[in-house]
Amino acid sequence: MDEGNVNWRRMRFKKNKVWLATDSSGCPIKKSGKVLIKYQIKQPYEYWVKPENVRPLESVGTDKTAPDAKPEEERSAAGKKSTQQGLESADRHAIRIYTDGAASGNPGPAGIGIVLQYGEYEKEISRYIGETTNNIAELEAIRTGLLELIKKELPIRIYTDSSYAHGVLSLGWKARKNQEIVSAIRELIEGYKDVKLIKVRGHAGHAQNEQADKLARSAIKNRNR
Repeated sequence: MDEGNVNWRRMRFKKNKVWLATDSSGCPIKKSGKVLIKYQIKQPYEYWVKPENVRPLESVGTDKTAPDAKPEEERSAAGKKSTQQGLESADRHAIRIYTDGAASGNPGPAGIGIVLQYGEYEKEISRYIGETTNNIAELEAIRTGLLELIKKELPIRIYTDSSYAHGVLSLGWKARKNQEIVSAIRELIEGYKDVKLIKVRGHAGHAQNEQADKLARSAIKNRNR
């Protein structure tokens, strides 16, 4: 790898601030499906890690981790739950959009599920979107959630368990496919004052994301009704 063509972007890996290697166009440098990070910009040690574990700094509401702390290898289930609760507590004044997309086959009959929350207000969306891929369903759920909003000055937090959607919308991944819908979502995001896309672990007991998953699957099941 030509070090002269490598740029380093400040990101977060698990609980730690790290530097992510990117190319001249800002896309993460990848090898065998993994991305390159280092914990200190001047250190010689580098690590290849799964891209879904690398997130923007702003995707975590409160940062109490030292920039060059050693990685924490193990996290308890209670710790994961506490982190997610902390995220939502920090964003309690934001509009929260929990999204999921599902396809029965890839491609196949697909549906989207969305839970929108703001204060005491909550709205659910379950919609069949025809035959398409799982990735498009995940993106369509995010796009549909954004299109439901009226007030653009309020902070917006979008929760997704899709590593693909998070990557192409937040991590600078280049979208080789689905470019039209990715561009449409990026254009929507630019129209709002404060939008953050937050990656959550799927099927980990998070109530709203589990509900979004049920709504997406229900849309597929009931498509002919």
